[in-house]
Amino acid sequence: MTFLLMPLAFLLDLLLGDPQWFPHPVRLVGRLASGTEALFRAMTFLPLRMAGALTAALVITSTVVTVLALQVLALLLHPAAGVAVSVLLLYFAIAPRDLYDHAAAVRDALRAGDLELARRKVAMMVGRDTASLDEEGVARAAVESVAENTSDGVTAPLFYGLLFGPAGAWLYKASNTLDSMFGYRNERYREFGWASARFDDLLNYLPSRLTVLAVAAAAFILRLDPAGAFRSVKAGAKLHESPNAGYPEAAFAGALGVKLGGERSYGGFTRTVPTLGLRNGAMDADTITRAMRLMYGTSALFVAAGAGILFGFFVILSSNNHL
Repeated sequence: MTFLLMPLAFLLDLLLGDPQWFPHPVRLVGRLASGTEALFRAMTFLPLRMAGALTAALVITSTVVTVLALQVLALLLHPAAGVAVSVLLLYFAIAPRDLYDHAAAVRDALRAGDLELARRKVAMMVGRDTASLDEEGVARAAVESVAENTSDGVTAPLFYGLLFGPAGAWLYKASNTLDSMFGYRNERYREFGWASARFDDLLNYLPSRLTVLAVAAAAFILRLDPAGAFRSVKAGAKLHESPNAGYPEAAFAGALGVKLGGERSYGGFTRTVPTLGLRNGAMDADTITRAMRLMYGTSALFVAAGAGILFGFFVILSSNNHL
């Protein structure tokens, strides 16, 4: 019945976002990952790549088992409790409202002319250096974060939640959390984080590409540039260093008529990433607003289409069972 539960979870997120007073379950997954990393790194007889793979397997398995156990326990108490817990678990697995709120904080600071505040706000969204960014650089960083996280934080967990319920959504969230913690190509994590990064790439392969379709559909409804989204993806999505992130980012760039990528600074070192997008439109507070609307439109269409398809299958199967 995920075609009913997921829309409810999506609406709940739009209404509540992520309450700051409540410890988000992703933090618990992160703590488990840190503790498990320390455990397997202490086993010096294990090759780092194997230690990392065992860490990923244990964290993901523990997360999925915990989610299933919570569902079963709630269902044993009462069917209504089972539904409520399932909706809450799905709600915590997606983050459109949180993404919107972070981007809105950057936009509002730019509109108020407070560039320093805008830099601090965008630093909460990206990993690059932000202290020297100008207004255009701040806006570009915010739009890039909205574009990438539309897939990572919204449509991908929606996809697995629709297919497999809360356990599927949290399998993805655990994998994505591991990738964000261990998926670095530095000396510490190049080997240890290999399994986490590759598994996250695998899970994101289909959702990132389906997200392009949802971005184009939302762009059409919002009177942006749906054809530009497809042209931009065709021209540049595969240039991105990630096998998946380039697809939603290129789609957003094309739909908004802007260019993303270019020079970035990390820890004081500048590096250039491929440019995505074919038109060099203005990059300012209004662009962030259009990106936020596009993210919401993409997310809503994704959950509506997924729920609709599942409902269609449910009707067909129910009809066949009555024949």
